[in-house]
Amino acid sequence: MIEFSHVSKDYRGVKALDDLSFTVGTGSITGFIGPNGAGKSTAMRILVGLSRVTSGSATVLGMPYTELSCPGHRVGTLLDAGAQHPGRTGREILTLGAMTLGLPRSRVDEVLDLVGLTGREGRRTVGGYSLGMRQRLGIGHALLGEPEVLVLDEPANGLDPQGIQWMRGLLHDLSGSGCAVLLSSHLLHEVEQVADRIVVIGRGRVLIQGTVDELSRGRSLEQTFLELTADADRSAA
Repeated sequence: MIEFSHVSKDYRGVKALDDLSFTVGTGSITGFIGPNGAGKSTAMRILVGLSRVTSGSATVLGMPYTELSCPGHRVGTLLDAGAQHPGRTGREILTLGAMTLGLPRSRVDEVLDLVGLTGREGRRTVGGYSLGMRQRLGIGHALLGEPEVLVLDEPANGLDPQGIQWMRGLLHDLSGSGCAVLLSSHLLHEVEQVADRIVVIGRGRVLIQGTVDELSRGRSLEQTFLELTADADRSAA
């Protein structure tokens, strides 16, 4: 469903991504983890056509995102929950998204209920939302078209413990129905709770990847993560 194949990205001679390769299969949740600045957001922006590769390819559903017909119906994205217009209400933002996708307005009510925003909260302007409410709204926007693929950048950021439990359940339900989920985070513990597979990235390179059981066999996954990212930092120094 998602494939990065030898993707490299250079910014003025600096490698943001270096020969990045991994896949996300149907009905699975892949945790994409690494410290801030590791290249996670750059990879996701490339995947959804917001940035160009220097070399290699990134495809979703077998082709580049920009070549998909009706991509909003097939791929849901949350790259920056803070990018929503602060002067619009949550309902207005979802309604505009539904209109763009040609969806009935009833879908807005379904999504507000799905992400746990009340009718009163939906009528509030986004400028008065907490970060956790913005995250819920952003996830809701990504789910409007009932996509086959979800690309979520730091979706747990700002969620309280109850919100995190809600998000885990939501993602498990979506993957159980066949959705492929790529979930980035710098919080290893959170990813461990929800992902089937984990890809660890450092300085733009895949350091290790596999199932949670494979990566933690004989040692803690946290120890593996810390050692790998420390080695990557030393190599780049």
